[in-house]
Amino acid sequence: MIDAAYAKINLCLDVVGKKENGYHELKMIMVPINFYDLLEMRKARETTLSVNRHYLPVNEKNTVIKAIRLMQDAYHITHGYECVLKKHIPTQAGLAGGSSDAACAIRMINQMENLYLSDQDMLNIAKQVGSDVPFCLLKQPAFVGGEGEKIQPFYIDCDFGILIVKPGKGVSTRAAFELLSENIVIHPDCTKMRLALENNDYQGVLDNLGNSLEDVSMKLVPEIKEIKEELLRLKFDGALMSGSGSTVFGISRNKKLLLDTSKSLHEKGYFTRVTTILGSKFEL
Repeated sequence: MIDAAYAKINLCLDVVGKKENGYHELKMIMVPINFYDLLEMRKARETTLSVNRHYLPVNEKNTVIKAIRLMQDAYHITHGYECVLKKHIPTQAGLAGGSSDAACAIRMINQMENLYLSDQDMLNIAKQVGSDVPFCLLKQPAFVGGEGEKIQPFYIDCDFGILIVKPGKGVSTRAAFELLSENIVIHPDCTKMRLALENNDYQGVLDNLGNSLEDVSMKLVPEIKEIKEELLRLKFDGALMSGSGSTVFGISRNKKLLLDTSKSLHEKGYFTRVTTILGSKFEL
């Protein structure tokens, strides 16, 4: 069985504050995009994983293996799975590649084993793997709160193209949060972003782009700022860092601008991809 593990971007990310347990309270507008890894799984005696990226772990440190172990324990599955993961989503990018891979494994096991699990059953497993995994499990836009476990899916009626650009250096999510001051300067309004997306308010989307982590991640990887400034100089309608970085995305309805900029920045050594929100009617 083969399935796609879709990347995400954050159109709005507000770090509300730090909780007593040391984690941060978040509000986010997250959307899946048409860019994905491919996971192939088949039943086997033992669980094995091969990946087309030599630097990625193939043991319990990999989110796919972690998800499989949790599903095996929860539903008394005694056999293993032979897994082949074709990575396309870069790591330490703010695109939730590893989280989406894990979510994909959970969905596939549910189907392969005829478990007929509810979304909530799968979400209970997903949140044990990582904070972005519950969102990735549902594959649709959502207002996400808490530490990532509170999810309110919604439908989008606003179409536009997206160019994702990642510099060579990534950002550790932990490092970004450790640098974050309690006195966060930027608190974007995720509720306004949701309303803009639902009501086909393109200008509202642009006006409410914001990410509380952007400034600290720019200190860790200065190229993030350079990329964002370049996209805006080239007349993208909006630009923002996704998640904790280091990917920056530009928003435009100009197909030529999207494709031409992707080519020129790729030639400068950046990872680039032109894409859309999953389910968007915008034509590339």
